[in-house]
Amino acid sequence: MADSLAVRNSEILRAKMMMCTGPLDAVFSRLWANENPKELVPAFLIMLHQIMRASVPVMEAAIRKLSEMDSSDAFVEQLKDYYEHHLSEERDHDVWALDDLEAAGFDPDEVLRLMPAPAVARLAGAQRYWVEHHHPVTLLGCIMVLESFPPSTEIIDKIRDSSGLPEVAFRTFRLHGRVDPFHSAEVRALIDCLPLTSNDIAQIATSLIACMESLTECIAGLKPIKRNLLKAA
Repeated sequence: MADSLAVRNSEILRAKMMMCTGPLDAVFSRLWANENPKELVPAFLIMLHQIMRASVPVMEAAIRKLSEMDSSDAFVEQLKDYYEHHLSEERDHDVWALDDLEAAGFDPDEVLRLMPAPAVARLAGAQRYWVEHHHPVTLLGCIMVLESFPPSTEIIDKIRDSSGLPEVAFRTFRLHGRVDPFHSAEVRALIDCLPLTSNDIAQIATSLIACMESLTECIAGLKPIKRNLLKAA
């Protein structure tokens, strides 16, 4: 009976995440209600590409770190297997997102030359630091955040119509709307089956909260896109 009433680790982490959603919801609401969607929606899609571009190297670093660790660690092999599986599902999404931008009329070379905002660097950099210099289990917090807010078809349709961008600009964004719920379920299931200590949960929560704060800052700091990112006619 006591076990049936136990709170799952994923539920503890989700509760912490939901306590941080107010600021994130607010910046998303302001973004979708902005008077200049034709300028800000491309900036949003470019920001998503920049985050995707950083995610694979961080997971690769986590796998390398786990490979160097003692396999007798309580969950090293399980965690490594999960990251390898998730990496296979996330690989090349940044390439697809860049292809979408090019198909929508943006110069991919100019998009790549655009320096990511400090908030984007902080989002990826904090996770890379903890993976390399603490423990790769922390990355689960960031993954949980990035997989927990899939865009709905209605939202994507709304921002497509208001931005004036063609449907091809949203192909990878729509893909995430379809697959993120499954990825979210996978990471929660892993968190519940790993023999995590209370200290492990606290560290994952730190990663989760930092990711929420950085993601909120990324969206709040979006600036209108510059015309020189468009391909020459």
